[in-house]
Amino acid sequence: EVKFMESGGGSVQPGGSLRLSCVASGFTFRDYSIAWVRQAPGKELEWVSSISHDSGRTNYADSVKGRFTISRDNAKKTVYLQMNSLKSEDTALYYCATSSDGQNRGQGTQVTVSS
Repeated sequence: EVKFMESGGGSVQPGGSLRLSCVASGFTFRDYSIAWVRQAPGKELEWVSSISHDSGRTNYADSVKGRFTISRDNAKKTVYLQMNSLKSEDTALYYCATSSDGQNRGQGTQVTVSS
């Protein structure tokens, strides 16, 4: 069974930074691309970023490009999302998943950006 456990969320002021982590289990992690997706209150699930199985390709939504960085450590079965220059519109529940539409996502970690 595919499982993800996200952590690292919190409350920060605009302009602040957070680093999210996501530990995977139940599948051959190193063979899969992984995505971060998010859902803000009252809004649909939104794709944020993806990384290929070997970290050779990374992609970002326009809304986070230049501010967020995705990375992974296959030995630790962990994906990271470094988030800098956070904005209020980044406030959401963040999940990692096996696809850009949020398949197999975990429980999520809450990020709140507010002054």
